[in-house]
Amino acid sequence: MRQTTHHEHVTRGVLVGRIAAGVVAVGGLSASAFAISTAGAVTNSAAKSVVISTMKNAKLGTILVSGKTVYALKASKVGCVGQCTKIWPEVLLPKGVTKATAGKGVSASKLGSVMRSGGVRQVTYSGKALYWFTYDAAAGQVNGNGVKDTWGSWSVVVTAKPAATTTTKPGGGYGY
Repeated sequence: MRQTTHHEHVTRGVLVGRIAAGVVAVGGLSASAFAISTAGAVTNSAAKSVVISTMKNAKLGTILVSGKTVYALKASKVGCVGQCTKIWPEVLLPKGVTKATAGKGVSASKLGSVMRSGGVRQVTYSGKALYWFTYDAAAGQVNGNGVKDTWGSWSVVVTAKPAATTTTKPGGGYGY
């Protein structure tokens, strides 16, 4: 069995360090092409659109998503501005874009936008402004559904209710 010398250990350590530094440098360069949105989803900073799609949720049915689940607000007298947007970030369009892109299961005719303060456009669906919930980490999570706060009542945007399930009645019949 061959013994390694101190020089070989140092050389390997330097080599491993250089490789790690190179990986970090390359990762940093590629990461600079991306930005973290206020909703926590990774988006291309040069994005030309926002895509609104649908996905199935076992309890709620077919819901709207854009990186994460999107919500609508039944506003109180206050509405969602200022501190609200830290918890409920708006689904915003890139500069110069006036309408989101309809993804799988979404009717393009129901998508629109509304001008917000600062000259930014917020995505709407059937006339309702769309928001993300900070405490959802992924599409399909619905942690904000049913939340009532200072700004109003929040709900997931459901495009189709779940299929009715049938149950067996005593005696073998099906209940509806």
